[in-house]
Amino acid sequence: MSDPVLQQFRAQISDTDRAILESVNARLKLVARIRAYKDSRGIAFLDPQREQAMLEELTAANPGPLSAEGVRELFETILDLTKREVDSDTATA
Repeated sequence: MSDPVLQQFRAQISDTDRAILESVNARLKLVARIRAYKDSRGIAFLDPQREQAMLEELTAANPGPLSAEGVRELFETILDLTKREVDSDTATA
C-alpha cells in the first residue's frame, strides 16, 4: 500500500519502537551495573519492595491512554525480562 499518510504513521511507529528498544537496552545496562555492585557487597539482587514501589510510582505517574493494568503488565514484563537477561550475562556494563 502506498498511502502516504499510512506510511508516515508507520515511520513514526518505527521510530518509537527504536526509542523503546534503546531505552530497554539502557535500562538493562544499568541493572547489570546494580547487580555487579550488589554482588560485590553481598547484597541480595532482588528487592520485591523496590519493585512494588516502582510499579506504584509508574502507575501513579501514567497520564494514559495506557491503563493502570497495562502499566503494571508492561513493567512486570520488563522486570522479568531484565532479570533473565542479567542472569544470562548478556548485558554489558
